[in-house]
Amino acid sequence: MASVTKKSLRPAFLGYRPFDELPRGVNFDGHPHPADHVHFLKDLTWHDGDGVLRLSHNIFDEMLQMVRDARRLICLDMFLFNELLIFNQPVRSMGRELTDALIRQRQQHPALQIVFITDPCNTLYGSLPSQLQADLVQAGIDVVTTDLDQLRDSSPVYSFLWRLLLRPLGNSPRGWLPNPFSDQRVSLRGLLHIPNMKANHRKTMVADSEVWGWVGLVSTANPHDASWQNRNVALKFNGPAVLELLQTEMAVLEMAGVPLPDIPCDRETVVAEPHDRISIHTEGAIRDQVLRLIERAQPGDRIDFILFYLSERNVVRALISAAKRGVSIRVVLDPAKDAFGFKKIGIPNRPVASQIVAAGIDVRWADTHGEQCHSKMALLHFKGRNEAALLLGSANYTRRNLANFNLETDVLLLASPEDACLRDASDTFEDIWHNHDGRIYTVDYAMYEERSFLRHALYWVMEVTGISTF
Repeated sequence: MASVTKKSLRPAFLGYRPFDELPRGVNFDGHPHPADHVHFLKDLTWHDGDGVLRLSHNIFDEMLQMVRDARRLICLDMFLFNELLIFNQPVRSMGRELTDALIRQRQQHPALQIVFITDPCNTLYGSLPSQLQADLVQAGIDVVTTDLDQLRDSSPVYSFLWRLLLRPLGNSPRGWLPNPFSDQRVSLRGLLHIPNMKANHRKTMVADSEVWGWVGLVSTANPHDASWQNRNVALKFNGPAVLELLQTEMAVLEMAGVPLPDIPCDRETVVAEPHDRISIHTEGAIRDQVLRLIERAQPGDRIDFILFYLSERNVVRALISAAKRGVSIRVVLDPAKDAFGFKKIGIPNRPVASQIVAAGIDVRWADTHGEQCHSKMALLHFKGRNEAALLLGSANYTRRNLANFNLETDVLLLASPEDACLRDASDTFEDIWHNHDGRIYTVDYAMYEERSFLRHALYWVMEVTGISTF
């Protein structure tokens, strides 16, 4: 199969599709399944007492190990997979390293099926050639570009005009305009595609393993060179939930009009001594799960968030309500000031932080120096039930990510608070919150406090209308 991009054929009123029916298989709300191997993975970045940047990253290494272990199937869905936006030299070229690992594994095991799903932003919607993708295709690996036209439009005014006037013109890899991502020239149509602000934002991987059986990885990390310093989290797990994760990716292939691969999966995945419960949630079902978890929390329970973006109004209201009924809540937020060499103005996190701090919620800022606190993690301790929950994945807590506009995938772990995976996640949060061992991860809320009425108003308009970058 060659690299595939397919245009949507579904009708829509004058080309605009704000409330159209979702593609089949999207907005998936999975049920808990047993698992006996669940690992919490983390990429941490901090500054030591001398101000020197330090990194302890292991998510990408686990991805490479999954590639080396596979003999039957590898299915990846990665949002950012390119060599663009590199304004400082990365420690490792993750895009090239992953590409070479996949090609090498395919050459060593010719029967191995590999499907790589990604977002069209990596070629600026057809304007920029991708050497990474070209090399994968040449090696016989199926590269599938997500058909974003099948998704709802989050920016109603712009998307209406774009679908009506620009989309019929298609795109071209030959351009004459400069672009903000590299020194390559691009087409005007490629640049005009950007303000639609929709994406396949998932970061997932499924592969077979002789040790674990079928293995799933749900992550917040992109195998993207310019993201090499970012802080991220992930869960690696086995059990029947892996097959549901694979099922959600088959839906993306179906959206693109790509024949589904011959999946050599056993329909029954048995775990030896199940002690964890894993469930898969995508798109709007992630918001439903977040709200259910917050609503379960009672006085004496604790909610800990580490988030890249927080702005979705239902989630914000639920947090404030939980704080009022006596739930202890701590939130670590990215200060929203850096993005691949560009400067941001603190929206949406700083206006939202002022609102939740006023409600009695404790907030600390990630202490970033060019990198991003890119994690999206919710950790809840239900003390009265002797249960804890860990929810993480690609979805930022914004309207675009949680209201069925983007493609997103999160995984939920339910287990005893003494579970090794949950203890690791909890210990990680405590290290970040308290800056343990002289590692500076976070700073006080006052460092980036925002009281500007104009920025509060701007954030509200951007969140409600969808005319925003978050």
